[in-house]
Amino acid sequence: MRGFLASSIGVTCAAALALPLTLPTASHAAPSPTREAVPGSTQSLALDPLETSPGSTSTRAAGAPQEQGLTRRDVRPFSLVGVVWDDPDAQLHGNVQVRTRTTNTTRWSTWQDVETHNDDAPDLDTPERAAGGLHGATAPLWVGDSDGVEVRVKAEEPEAERAARPATLPKGLRLELVDPGEEPPQGSRAEGADTGVIPALDKKQTEDELIQARGGKSAAAGSRPFIGPRPRIITRKGWGANEKLRERKLGYTKTVKAAFIHHSASGNNYRCSQAPSVIRSIYRYHVKSSGWRDIGYNFLVDKCGNIYEGRAGGVAKPVMGAHTLGFNTNSTGIAVLGTFGSSKPRAAAVKAIARLTAWKLGLYGANPRGSTYLKSGGSNLYRKGKNVRLKVISGHRDGFATECPGRRLYNKLGSARSSSAHLQGR
Repeated sequence: MRGFLASSIGVTCAAALALPLTLPTASHAAPSPTREAVPGSTQSLALDPLETSPGSTSTRAAGAPQEQGLTRRDVRPFSLVGVVWDDPDAQLHGNVQVRTRTTNTTRWSTWQDVETHNDDAPDLDTPERAAGGLHGATAPLWVGDSDGVEVRVKAEEPEAERAARPATLPKGLRLELVDPGEEPPQGSRAEGADTGVIPALDKKQTEDELIQARGGKSAAAGSRPFIGPRPRIITRKGWGANEKLRERKLGYTKTVKAAFIHHSASGNNYRCSQAPSVIRSIYRYHVKSSGWRDIGYNFLVDKCGNIYEGRAGGVAKPVMGAHTLGFNTNSTGIAVLGTFGSSKPRAAAVKAIARLTAWKLGLYGANPRGSTYLKSGGSNLYRKGKNVRLKVISGHRDGFATECPGRRLYNKLGSARSSSAHLQGR
């Protein structure tokens, strides 16, 4: 296993495990991609004003909601949808609904809601945000193989503002239709560092690796570090990331003090075998549609409990993500693929959160049952510069006013904290 740690993949080599103690916050150039680009595409369609129903007033009349959308139309194949607009700081107050036609059929879905408040984003005053090119965006919705689409967007002012002004929508609304491309070759998912999977280690192996990476030798049982066994992780190569899409620079912070748990809000209508396609779609949506440097999450988990590497830079390193606006520094973001406001997450996914956090937080000495302080970079809950006390394993909603990670998943975080601490030996 020491051979794996010294391998060219570099994600869990001894040097990488030592880096959390010394890694500077400056960005560094990423290594050159090692696989061919995975096919895929994004169709961007400008939305049009929609006619109102008979007997109603104009959608632009004072006090009446503004409506935009697209009528049913044929399009190139896609599997994920979202709506974006020009100003990344503008909010879409209202609702977005889509219906789609399954590829090569005449079968149309019912109307599906798209989550309008997508609160995953790069922090203010960071190079990723300052570079420009960011857009406002809804959460993405996975719809499966489709070749027809219809969308309607209806504005609605917040309750306190309804009497003061008419409802409006953000400028530059566009429907984004994402084709994730073909699945990676099956051989890329076999076990091993060169085949797209970082294999699991048992607890003693994980402890020994960390001790040796820190320059020590195998220690007695009473002085071993608190860290959970390293779980099996499917790498970016394993899920078929097109490394030519993302920005080549990698951003790092100093440490990892907390993990924020999210749901992707992309719906639950996927098979676990489709999870790599879902992730490739979210990756493309974050980069090509939202304008981020890479996928926002550091890790993703599917409903079967499989764990995936997210943002590039090394799974053992403190990679700066774009997952919790205001608290991306010194934290890691873990998204469970699905929507969990009313749907219960599977036990396998909650166990995967525990396994992943026990290992990742253990690399940095963080207690999953504990609390920590993070300095806010500015959010709708905490002003910029405020030191905020948060649980080491927090939900997205703890740092930002949002429904994420959904009520049903949020209610499982207590169990995940206990399991994670137990895996660390606490």
